Amino acid sequence: MAIQPSKLNFKIPQKSEQALDHYLNHLGNVRRRSEFTIRNYRNDLLHFLTFLNDLEIPYTEASRRIGRAYLADLKINDVASGSIRRKATTIATFYRWLDQEGYQLSPPEGDSILRLKPPKKERTLPYFLSEKETEDLIASNDVSTPSGLRDRAIIELLYGAGLRVSELVKIKLSDLNFEDKQVFVTGKGDKSRICLFGNPAANILRQYIEIGRKEISTKTSEYLFINRFGEQLSTRSVQRLVKKSGIKADIQQPVYPHLLRHTFATHMLDNDADLRIVQHLLGHSSADTTQIYTAVAHKQQKEVITSALQKARNPQSKKLNQQHLEEM
Repeated sequence: MAIQPSKLNFKIPQKSEQALDHYLNHLGNVRRRSEFTIRNYRNDLLHFLTFLNDLEIPYTEASRRIGRAYLADLKINDVASGSIRRKATTIATFYRWLDQEGYQLSPPEGDSILRLKPPKKERTLPYFLSEKETEDLIASNDVSTPSGLRDRAIIELLYGAGLRVSELVKIKLSDLNFEDKQVFVTGKGDKSRICLFGNPAANILRQYIEIGRKEISTKTSEYLFINRFGEQLSTRSVQRLVKKSGIKADIQQPVYPHLLRHTFATHMLDNDADLRIVQHLLGHSSADTTQIYTAVAHKQQKEVITSALQKARNPQSKKLNQQHLEEM
């Protein structure tokens, strides 16, 4: 992938620009990052390099102290905490790459920007759909129409296999194995894995392929999910149809593809699935990432227990329990 020279909406020295473009080309050609990811990296790093230039500090002399001052400045200007953490990680990753590539970094002694850490993230549990909401979402699409068949198949597969939307849109017809109910997907960093899906997903996928897909477009395509022009369905299109399905199902919270992945993981663990198996199915490199869903399941169990205790403490409930005991 050829990365175009930086569009200098920011003012940075030529040497900074050259180092940045070298890094972005590495991300595109070697790391195979998407154009969207590269654009975000470019914007984040241009902003930081401009900050350095305003302070008349060469990019090779950036220190952890300056990096922290930059992050503090972002916070003062009400930049979201998630964006600040992303920018901190982007900066640290950029400078580690410069160091590995032999760029002569010369920060103040003992104050290397390589030691810059993102602010600690407040632990928040992912929202997920209840089983009833999931059923309503799946049933929200009219399978008597070709697009309805496709959309229900998409939701069934996102939920039933716990896929990322970026993985779903890249699935080809040849990636499906109906006999073993498996789908071959390519995830982050071009890592491949096999995911499983159940009978509901298998049944609707067969109907979509045999009936709906041919009516959506007669053009030949290797991709499983296509639009009316016979082209690979885009990530944005999937996001829109999932959101629309959530509205039709009258779900109060916004519904988006990754929510179905959260829901898949939570429902699996809530039904006593092994953490390592869920980790593999989700494609997480570390069990620590998957661990958060056990907290969600425990929270749900705690709420159920708390609700039961509250009912037990209700005076009316106590009276009924006493009557029951007297009748025994």
